[in-house]
Amino acid sequence: MRPRVGAVTRPEAVAVVREVQRHLRDVPHVQRRPQRASLGVSDNAQQPSTDGLRIREAARAIVLTPSHEVLLVRFEFPDGTRWALPGGGLEPGESAADALRRELAEEAGLHDAAIGPHVWDRLHVIPFIDGKWDGQREQIHLVRTEWFEPQPRLSWEELHRECLFEVRWWPVADIADGLPFVPRRLGALLRDLIADGPPNAPVQVGV
Repeated sequence: MRPRVGAVTRPEAVAVVREVQRHLRDVPHVQRRPQRASLGVSDNAQQPSTDGLRIREAARAIVLTPSHEVLLVRFEFPDGTRWALPGGGLEPGESAADALRRELAEEAGLHDAAIGPHVWDRLHVIPFIDGKWDGQREQIHLVRTEWFEPQPRLSWEELHRECLFEVRWWPVADIADGLPFVPRRLGALLRDLIADGPPNAPVQVGV
């Protein structure tokens, strides 16, 4: 089995998350990267209305190897663990592709990634912890690559401040419904993508 990268024991993660919570109101003014949304889940499969809401634009990547392993990042939030696709918010003037190249270098050490088709869309309406946004709209692109050892460009101290504690490859076959993945149906969605190829238009994947 290939080693995990940046794994942190849960007690340490909880301690850091508590420290983050204590100072979180001040963090957005000093962080170089945009404050992330809490990647929670919802039972509402219907697309919520965004009228009057402050929605942040973001991009995420399905980083997939020929042997069907996908790169995921582990967040530790006050309400629990989330395994999510790498990526984040668009900075001013950035395209989704530019944001993904930056984020993949920062979070995983994948430089000059070849950004593939826009295959999924995800909208999550939830207040950000810092109060700046009411939700996030994500463009999700396919990025095909050979297996590599993730080596984030950012330090683990910087990533921990964003509640990110681990970067690792997951065999798609091991991603099961009911576990804390984002989107919730990530395993089934990936298996469909592998079997059928990229869709003609982006698929709404829910939360």
